[in-house]
Amino acid sequence: MIKYLKIMLALAGLGGMPAIAQAQWTIDECQRLASENYPLLKRYSLIEQSADYSIKSINTGYIPQLRMSGQATWQSDVTTLPEAFSNPSAEGLDKKQYRLALDLEQTLWDGGNKKARKEMVRAEKLTQQSQADVEMYAIRERVNNLFFGILLLEDKLRLNEDLQKLLLANSEKLENLYQNGAAMKADADAVRAEYLKVRQQHTELASSKESFTQMLALFIAKPASEITQLQKPDATTPVSDEVNRPEMQLLNAQLEKIDTQQKLLNSGIRPSFSLFAQGYWGYPGYDMFSDMFDRSPSWNAMVGVRMSWNIGKLYSHGQESRKLELTKSQVQNAQEIFLFNNRLQATEEHHAIRRYKELMKEDHEIIALRTAVRESAEAKLEHGIIDVNNLLQEITKENEAKTNLSTHEIEMLKHIYELKHTVNQ
Repeated sequence: MIKYLKIMLALAGLGGMPAIAQAQWTIDECQRLASENYPLLKRYSLIEQSADYSIKSINTGYIPQLRMSGQATWQSDVTTLPEAFSNPSAEGLDKKQYRLALDLEQTLWDGGNKKARKEMVRAEKLTQQSQADVEMYAIRERVNNLFFGILLLEDKLRLNEDLQKLLLANSEKLENLYQNGAAMKADADAVRAEYLKVRQQHTELASSKESFTQMLALFIAKPASEITQLQKPDATTPVSDEVNRPEMQLLNAQLEKIDTQQKLLNSGIRPSFSLFAQGYWGYPGYDMFSDMFDRSPSWNAMVGVRMSWNIGKLYSHGQESRKLELTKSQVQNAQEIFLFNNRLQATEEHHAIRRYKELMKEDHEIIALRTAVRESAEAKLEHGIIDVNNLLQEITKENEAKTNLSTHEIEMLKHIYELKHTVNQ
Protein backbone atom coordinates (compact mmCIF):
# COMPACT_ATOMS: atom_id res chain seq x y z
CA MET A 1 0.00 0.00 0.00
CA ILE A 2 2.90 2.38 0.77
CA LYS A 3 4.40 1.72 -2.66
CA TYR A 4 1.01 2.43 -4.22
CA LEU A 5 0.81 5.79 -2.42
CA LYS A 6 4.34 6.73 -3.50
CA ILE A 7 3.50 5.92 -7.12
CA MET A 8 0.38 8.11 -6.95
CA LEU A 9 2.42 10.96 -5.47
CA ALA A 10 4.98 10.62 -8.24
CA LEU A 11 2.26 10.74 -10.86
CA ALA A 12 0.90 13.89 -9.19
CA GLY A 13 4.30 15.57 -9.63
CA LEU A 14 5.05 15.74 -5.91
CA GLY A 15 8.44 14.12 -6.17
CA GLY A 16 11.29 13.68 -8.61
CA MET A 17 13.71 16.21 -10.10
CA PRO A 18 13.30 19.87 -9.21
CA ALA A 19 11.68 22.04 -11.89
CA ILE A 20 13.86 24.24 -14.06
CA ALA A 21 13.61 27.87 -12.97
CA GLN A 22 11.47 29.96 -15.29
CA ALA A 23 10.79 33.65 -15.56
CA GLN A 24 7.95 34.86 -13.38
CA TRP A 25 5.02 36.83 -14.75
CA THR A 26 4.23 40.08 -12.94
CA ILE A 27 0.78 41.60 -12.75
CA ASP A 28 2.01 44.80 -14.42
CA GLU A 29 3.36 42.80 -17.36
CA CYS A 30 0.08 40.93 -17.73
CA GLN A 31 -1.90 44.18 -17.69
CA ARG A 32 0.40 45.71 -20.31
CA LEU A 33 0.12 42.73 -22.65
CA ALA A 34 -3.66 42.58 -22.18
CA SER A 35 -3.97 46.26 -23.15
CA GLU A 36 -1.75 45.81 -26.20
CA ASN A 37 -3.60 42.75 -27.50
CA TYR A 38 -7.22 43.63 -26.77
CA PRO A 39 -9.18 44.07 -30.05
CA LEU A 40 -10.61 47.38 -28.82
CA LEU A 41 -7.18 48.95 -29.42
CA LYS A 42 -7.98 49.13 -33.16
CA ARG A 43 -10.83 51.54 -32.41
CA TYR A 44 -8.38 54.37 -31.63
CA SER A 45 -6.99 54.48 -35.18
CA LEU A 46 -10.52 54.31 -36.61
CA ILE A 47 -11.61 57.25 -34.45
CA GLU A 48 -8.54 59.24 -35.55
CA GLN A 49 -9.14 58.53 -39.25
CA SER A 50 -12.83 59.43 -39.02
CA ALA A 51 -12.01 62.78 -37.36
CA ASP A 52 -9.36 63.58 -39.99
CA TYR A 53 -11.82 62.93 -42.81
CA SER A 54 -14.47 65.11 -41.18
CA ILE A 55 -12.09 68.05 -40.67
CA LYS A 56 -10.82 67.81 -44.25
CA SER A 57 -14.41 67.86 -45.45
CA ILE A 58 -15.14 71.01 -43.41
CA ASN A 59 -11.97 72.71 -44.70
CA THR A 60 -13.28 72.41 -48.24
CA GLY A 61 -15.80 75.11 -47.26
CA TYR A 62 -12.97 77.68 -47.38
CA ILE A 63 -12.28 76.86 -51.03
CA PRO A 64 -14.12 79.08 -53.55
CA GLN A 65 -17.31 77.31 -54.59
CA LEU A 66 -17.81 77.03 -58.33
CA ARG A 67 -21.21 76.11 -59.78
CA MET A 68 -22.27 75.67 -63.38
CA SER A 69 -25.90 75.83 -64.47
CA GLY A 70 -27.87 75.99 -67.66
CA GLN A 71 -31.52 76.45 -68.56
CA ALA A 72 -33.82 76.88 -71.54
CA THR A 73 -37.37 78.14 -71.00
CA TRP A 74 -40.50 79.25 -72.74
CA GLN A 75 -42.70 81.65 -70.85
CA SER A 76 -46.21 82.89 -71.45
CA ASP A 77 -45.32 86.56 -71.27
CA VAL A 78 -42.25 88.78 -71.38
CA THR A 79 -41.27 92.36 -70.65
CA THR A 80 -42.36 94.72 -73.41
CA LEU A 81 -41.73 98.37 -74.28
CA PRO A 82 -44.42 100.84 -73.24
CA GLU A 83 -46.63 101.98 -76.10
CA ALA A 84 -45.13 105.46 -75.95
CA PHE A 85 -41.72 103.97 -76.76
CA SER A 86 -43.02 101.60 -79.39
CA ASN A 87 -40.80 101.23 -82.39
CA PRO A 88 -41.63 99.15 -85.47
CA SER A 89 -38.10 97.73 -85.39
CA ALA A 90 -38.41 96.58 -81.76
CA GLU A 91 -39.46 92.94 -81.67
CA GLY A 92 -39.61 92.79 -77.90
CA LEU A 93 -38.21 89.98 -75.80
CA ASP A 94 -38.52 86.47 -77.15
CA LYS A 95 -40.63 84.07 -75.11
CA LYS A 96 -37.95 81.43 -75.65
CA GLN A 97 -34.98 82.15 -73.34
CA TYR A 98 -31.79 80.28 -72.50
CA ARG A 99 -28.57 80.70 -70.60
CA LEU A 100 -25.39 78.84 -69.60
CA ALA A 101 -24.03 80.28 -66.34
CA LEU A 102 -21.01 79.97 -64.08
CA ASP A 103 -21.21 81.13 -60.44
CA LEU A 104 -18.22 81.64 -58.13
CA GLU A 105 -18.60 82.30 -54.38
CA GLN A 106 -15.94 82.81 -51.72
CA THR A 107 -16.95 82.87 -48.06
CA LEU A 108 -15.58 85.84 -46.13
CA TRP A 109 -17.13 85.07 -42.75
CA ASP A 110 -19.68 82.41 -41.88
CA GLY A 111 -20.39 83.50 -38.30
CA GLY A 112 -17.80 81.04 -36.95
CA ASN A 113 -19.77 78.02 -38.20
CA LYS A 114 -16.87 76.11 -39.78
CA LYS A 115 -14.58 76.78 -36.81
CA ALA A 116 -17.26 75.54 -34.41
CA ARG A 117 -17.88 72.46 -36.57
CA LYS A 118 -14.16 71.58 -36.50
CA GLU A 119 -14.10 72.03 -32.72
CA MET A 120 -17.15 69.80 -32.57
CA VAL A 121 -15.34 67.07 -34.53
CA ARG A 122 -12.36 67.27 -32.16
CA ALA A 123 -14.63 67.19 -29.11
CA GLU A 124 -16.45 64.16 -30.51
CA LYS A 125 -13.11 62.45 -31.19
CA LEU A 126 -11.96 63.13 -27.62
CA THR A 127 -15.25 61.77 -26.25
CA GLN A 128 -14.98 58.57 -28.31
CA GLN A 129 -11.34 58.11 -27.32
CA SER A 130 -12.22 58.65 -23.65
CA GLN A 131 -15.02 56.09 -23.95
CA ALA A 132 -12.52 53.62 -25.41
CA ASP A 133 -10.14 54.44 -22.52
CA VAL A 134 -12.89 53.52 -20.04
CA GLU A 135 -13.48 50.18 -21.77
CA MET A 136 -9.74 49.50 -21.99
CA TYR A 137 -9.33 50.37 -18.30
CA ALA A 138 -11.92 47.75 -17.36
CA ILE A 139 -9.53 45.11 -18.71
CA ARG A 140 -7.22 45.78 -15.76
CA GLU A 141 -9.86 44.63 -13.29
CA ARG A 142 -10.51 41.44 -15.26
CA VAL A 143 -6.78 40.69 -15.45
CA ASN A 144 -6.45 41.39 -11.71
CA ASN A 145 -9.22 38.91 -10.88
CA LEU A 146 -7.63 36.20 -13.03
CA PHE A 147 -4.11 36.91 -11.76
CA PHE A 148 -4.98 36.78 -8.06
CA GLY A 149 -7.32 33.85 -8.66
CA ILE A 150 -4.39 31.88 -10.09
CA LEU A 151 -2.14 32.96 -7.20
CA LEU A 152 -4.70 31.74 -4.66
CA LEU A 153 -5.13 28.43 -6.47
CA GLU A 154 -1.36 27.97 -6.65
CA ASP A 155 -1.08 28.44 -2.89
CA LYS A 156 -3.94 26.04 -2.29
CA LEU A 157 -2.30 23.47 -4.57
CA ARG A 158 0.98 23.85 -2.69
CA LEU A 159 -0.74 23.39 0.66
CA ASN A 160 -2.67 20.46 -0.76
CA GLU A 161 0.59 18.81 -1.82
CA ASP A 162 2.09 19.43 1.62
CA LEU A 163 -0.99 17.83 3.15
CA GLN A 164 -0.62 14.81 0.88
CA LYS A 165 3.01 14.39 1.96
CA LEU A 166 1.99 14.66 5.61
CA LEU A 167 -0.75 12.06 5.18
CA LEU A 168 1.66 9.77 3.34
CA ALA A 169 4.22 10.05 6.15
CA ASN A 170 1.61 9.17 8.75
CA SER A 171 0.34 6.35 6.54
CA GLU A 172 3.85 4.89 6.48
CA LYS A 173 4.01 5.08 10.26
CA LEU A 174 0.68 3.34 10.62
CA GLU A 175 1.68 0.70 8.09
CA ASN A 176 4.80 -0.06 10.12
CA LEU A 177 2.78 -0.16 13.33
CA TYR A 178 0.28 -2.47 11.68
CA GLN A 179 3.03 -4.77 10.45
CA ASN A 180 4.36 -4.91 14.02
CA GLY A 181 0.90 -5.53 15.45
CA ALA A 182 0.75 -2.14 17.17
CA ALA A 183 -2.06 -0.67 15.00
CA MET A 184 -5.18 -1.85 13.26
CA LYS A 185 -5.59 -2.04 9.50
CA ALA A 186 -8.66 0.20 9.79
CA ASP A 187 -6.42 3.02 11.02
CA ALA A 188 -4.16 2.74 7.96
CA ASP A 189 -7.21 2.56 5.71
CA ALA A 190 -8.66 5.71 7.29
CA VAL A 191 -5.50 7.67 6.52
CA ARG A 192 -5.43 6.32 2.95
CA ALA A 193 -9.07 7.34 2.45
CA GLU A 194 -8.28 10.84 3.68
CA TYR A 195 -5.29 10.93 1.33
CA LEU A 196 -7.49 10.00 -1.65
CA LYS A 197 -9.95 12.70 -0.65
CA VAL A 198 -7.16 15.27 -0.60
CA ARG A 199 -6.01 14.04 -4.04
CA GLN A 200 -9.50 14.65 -5.37
CA GLN A 201 -9.33 18.21 -4.06
CA HIS A 202 -5.98 18.58 -5.83
CA THR A 203 -7.60 17.54 -9.12
CA GLU A 204 -10.38 20.08 -8.70
CA LEU A 205 -7.94 22.86 -7.81
CA ALA A 206 -5.67 22.01 -10.74
CA SER A 207 -8.65 22.09 -13.11
CA SER A 208 -9.73 25.51 -11.83
CA LYS A 209 -6.19 26.84 -12.17
CA GLU A 210 -5.99 25.53 -15.75
CA SER A 211 -9.25 27.30 -16.59
CA PHE A 212 -8.07 30.60 -15.09
CA THR A 213 -4.68 30.27 -16.82
CA GLN A 214 -6.27 29.71 -20.22
CA MET A 215 -8.44 32.80 -19.81
CA LEU A 216 -5.42 34.89 -18.77
CA ALA A 217 -3.50 33.49 -21.75
CA LEU A 218 -6.24 34.74 -24.08
CA PHE A 219 -5.98 38.23 -22.61
CA ILE A 220 -2.19 38.50 -22.91
CA ALA A 221 -1.97 36.56 -26.21
CA LYS A 222 0.50 34.04 -24.85
CA PRO A 223 0.35 30.21 -24.79
CA ALA A 224 -1.11 28.92 -21.52
CA SER A 225 1.90 26.59 -21.24
CA GLU A 226 4.15 29.65 -20.77
CA ILE A 227 2.17 30.96 -17.80
CA THR A 228 3.76 28.69 -15.23
CA GLN A 229 4.87 31.08 -12.49
CA LEU A 230 3.16 34.23 -11.29
CA GLN A 231 5.02 36.64 -9.04
CA LYS A 232 3.24 37.93 -5.97
CA PRO A 233 3.15 41.74 -6.18
CA ASP A 234 4.45 43.99 -3.43
CA ALA A 235 2.01 44.97 -0.70
CA THR A 236 2.47 48.69 -1.40
CA THR A 237 -0.64 50.83 -1.11
CA PRO A 238 -1.17 54.00 -3.22
CA VAL A 239 0.44 57.14 -1.83
CA SER A 240 -2.84 59.06 -2.09
CA ASP A 241 -6.51 58.64 -2.98
CA GLU A 242 -6.46 61.29 -5.70
CA VAL A 243 -8.72 60.03 -8.47
CA ASN A 244 -7.29 59.80 -11.97
CA ARG A 245 -9.83 57.51 -13.55
CA PRO A 246 -10.62 57.57 -17.30
CA GLU A 247 -14.30 57.90 -16.38
CA MET A 248 -13.54 61.43 -15.13
CA GLN A 249 -11.75 62.21 -18.37
CA LEU A 250 -14.79 60.96 -20.28
CA LEU A 251 -17.12 63.21 -18.28
CA ASN A 252 -14.79 66.17 -18.83
CA ALA A 253 -14.78 65.40 -22.55
CA GLN A 254 -18.58 65.38 -22.52
CA LEU A 255 -18.59 68.82 -20.84
CA GLU A 256 -16.19 70.12 -23.48
CA LYS A 257 -18.43 68.70 -26.18
CA ILE A 258 -21.43 70.54 -24.72
CA ASP A 259 -19.48 73.83 -24.74
CA THR A 260 -18.62 73.21 -28.39
CA GLN A 261 -22.29 72.51 -29.18
CA GLN A 262 -23.13 75.89 -27.65
CA LYS A 263 -20.57 77.60 -29.92
CA LEU A 264 -22.03 75.83 -32.93
CA LEU A 265 -25.51 76.90 -31.87
CA ASN A 266 -24.38 80.53 -31.49
CA SER A 267 -22.78 80.52 -34.94
CA GLY A 268 -26.16 79.64 -36.46
CA ILE A 269 -27.75 82.97 -35.45
CA ARG A 270 -25.01 85.14 -36.95
CA PRO A 271 -25.06 86.50 -40.53
CA SER A 272 -22.58 85.26 -43.09
CA PHE A 273 -20.80 87.28 -45.78
CA SER A 274 -19.29 86.19 -49.07
CA LEU A 275 -17.91 87.49 -52.34
CA PHE A 276 -19.61 86.29 -55.49
CA ALA A 277 -19.14 86.51 -59.23
CA GLN A 278 -21.57 85.38 -61.91
CA GLY A 279 -21.09 85.13 -65.62
CA TYR A 280 -23.39 83.68 -68.25
CA TRP A 281 -23.87 83.42 -71.95
CA GLY A 282 -27.44 83.48 -73.18
CA TYR A 283 -30.54 85.41 -73.98
CA PRO A 284 -31.72 87.78 -72.65
CA GLY A 285 -28.79 89.57 -71.03
CA TYR A 286 -28.75 92.26 -68.39
CA ASP A 287 -29.54 94.93 -71.03
CA MET A 288 -33.12 93.92 -71.79
CA PHE A 289 -33.90 97.00 -73.88
CA SER A 290 -31.11 96.14 -76.27
CA ASP A 291 -32.31 92.54 -76.41
CA MET A 292 -35.74 93.74 -77.51
CA PHE A 293 -34.15 95.01 -80.72
CA ASP A 294 -31.58 92.25 -81.07
CA ARG A 295 -32.44 88.72 -79.98
CA SER A 296 -28.84 87.45 -80.22
CA PRO A 297 -27.24 85.84 -77.12
CA SER A 298 -24.62 87.84 -75.24
CA TRP A 299 -22.02 87.54 -72.47
CA ASN A 300 -23.01 88.98 -69.07
CA ALA A 301 -21.17 89.25 -65.76
CA MET A 302 -21.80 90.45 -62.19
CA VAL A 303 -19.61 90.67 -59.04
CA GLY A 304 -20.54 91.73 -55.54
CA VAL A 305 -20.82 91.01 -51.81
CA ARG A 306 -23.63 88.90 -50.41
CA MET A 307 -25.01 88.68 -46.88
CA SER A 308 -27.27 85.92 -45.66
CA TRP A 309 -28.90 85.66 -42.24
CA ASN A 310 -31.23 82.90 -41.14
CA ILE A 311 -33.25 84.90 -38.62
CA GLY A 312 -35.60 81.96 -38.04
CA LYS A 313 -32.95 80.27 -35.87
CA LEU A 314 -33.33 83.06 -33.33
CA TYR A 315 -36.74 81.66 -32.39
CA SER A 316 -35.36 78.37 -31.02
CA HIS A 317 -31.94 79.57 -29.87
CA GLY A 318 -32.99 80.24 -26.28
CA GLN A 319 -34.67 76.87 -25.86
CA GLU A 320 -31.72 75.02 -27.35
CA SER A 321 -29.28 76.90 -25.09
CA ARG A 322 -31.27 76.04 -21.96
CA LYS A 323 -31.42 72.43 -23.10
CA LEU A 324 -27.61 72.33 -23.38
CA GLU A 325 -27.27 73.91 -19.92
CA LEU A 326 -29.52 71.20 -18.50
CA THR A 327 -27.43 68.50 -20.16
CA LYS A 328 -24.28 70.10 -18.76
CA SER A 329 -25.76 70.08 -15.24
CA GLN A 330 -26.58 66.38 -15.62
CA VAL A 331 -22.97 65.58 -16.59
CA GLN A 332 -21.65 67.63 -13.66
CA ASN A 333 -23.99 65.72 -11.35
CA ALA A 334 -22.66 62.46 -12.82
CA GLN A 335 -19.14 63.64 -11.91
CA GLU A 336 -20.18 64.26 -8.31
CA ILE A 337 -21.83 60.83 -8.09
CA PHE A 338 -18.79 59.10 -9.55
CA LEU A 339 -16.38 60.85 -7.17
CA PHE A 340 -18.60 60.02 -4.18
CA ASN A 341 -18.86 56.33 -5.12
CA ASN A 342 -15.14 56.26 -5.85
CA ARG A 343 -14.27 57.65 -2.41
CA LEU A 344 -16.69 55.19 -0.83
CA GLN A 345 -15.05 52.28 -2.68
CA ALA A 346 -11.56 53.46 -1.71
CA THR A 347 -12.61 53.68 1.96
CA GLU A 348 -13.99 50.13 1.89
CA GLU A 349 -10.77 48.84 0.35
CA HIS A 350 -8.60 50.61 2.93
CA HIS A 351 -10.60 48.93 5.70
CA ALA A 352 -10.36 45.54 3.98
CA ILE A 353 -6.57 45.87 3.66
CA ARG A 354 -6.20 46.72 7.35
CA ARG A 355 -8.52 43.85 8.30
CA TYR A 356 -6.54 41.25 6.38
CA LYS A 357 -3.24 42.54 7.78
CA GLU A 358 -4.59 42.07 11.31
CA LEU A 359 -5.86 38.59 10.45
CA MET A 360 -2.47 37.62 9.04
CA LYS A 361 -0.72 38.55 12.30
CA GLU A 362 -2.95 36.08 14.17
CA ASP A 363 -2.72 33.50 11.37
CA HIS A 364 1.01 33.02 12.00
CA GLU A 365 0.42 32.38 15.68
CA ILE A 366 -2.48 30.02 14.96
CA ILE A 367 -0.34 28.01 12.49
CA ALA A 368 2.46 27.68 15.04
CA LEU A 369 0.01 26.42 17.66
CA ARG A 370 -1.78 24.04 15.25
CA THR A 371 1.55 22.61 14.07
CA ALA A 372 2.60 21.96 17.66
CA VAL A 373 -0.73 20.27 18.43
CA ARG A 374 -0.50 18.13 15.29
CA GLU A 375 3.05 17.03 16.07
CA SER A 376 1.96 16.16 19.60
CA ALA A 377 -0.95 14.15 18.20
CA GLU A 378 1.42 12.22 15.94
CA ALA A 379 3.59 11.36 18.93
CA LYS A 380 0.55 10.29 20.95
CA LEU A 381 -0.65 8.09 18.08
CA GLU A 382 2.66 6.26 18.02
CA HIS A 383 2.21 5.52 21.70
CA GLY A 384 -1.44 4.57 21.30
CA ILE A 385 -2.75 7.44 23.39
CA ILE A 386 -5.16 8.84 20.72
CA ASP A 387 -6.86 7.30 17.71
CA VAL A 388 -6.43 8.08 14.02
CA ASN A 389 -9.55 10.22 13.79
CA ASN A 390 -8.17 12.63 16.37
CA LEU A 391 -4.93 12.88 14.41
CA LEU A 392 -6.76 13.53 11.16
CA GLN A 393 -8.74 16.29 12.84
CA GLU A 394 -5.54 17.99 13.99
CA ILE A 395 -3.98 17.62 10.53
CA THR A 396 -7.09 19.18 8.96
CA LYS A 397 -7.09 22.07 11.44
CA GLU A 398 -3.42 22.80 10.74
CA ASN A 399 -4.07 22.76 6.99
CA GLU A 400 -7.06 25.07 7.42
CA ALA A 401 -4.90 27.52 9.39
CA LYS A 402 -2.28 27.55 6.62
CA THR A 403 -5.00 27.94 3.99
CA ASN A 404 -6.46 30.87 5.92
CA LEU A 405 -3.09 32.62 5.98
CA SER A 406 -2.64 32.11 2.24
CA THR A 407 -6.18 33.29 1.51
CA HIS A 408 -5.84 36.36 3.72
CA GLU A 409 -2.53 37.30 2.08
CA ILE A 410 -3.89 36.97 -1.48
CA GLU A 411 -7.08 38.81 -0.54
CA MET A 412 -5.00 41.64 0.99
CA LEU A 413 -2.91 41.93 -2.20
CA LYS A 414 -6.05 41.78 -4.31
CA HIS A 415 -7.65 44.63 -2.34
CA ILE A 416 -4.45 46.67 -2.67
CA TYR A 417 -4.64 46.36 -6.43
CA GLU A 418 -8.37 47.01 -6.37
CA LEU A 419 -7.55 50.24 -4.51
CA LYS A 420 -4.96 51.07 -7.15
CA HIS A 421 -7.57 50.35 -9.80
CA THR A 422 -10.14 52.53 -7.99
CA VAL A 423 -7.88 55.60 -7.96
CA ASN A 424 -5.81 54.64 -11.05
CA GLN A 425 -2.37 54.74 -9.40
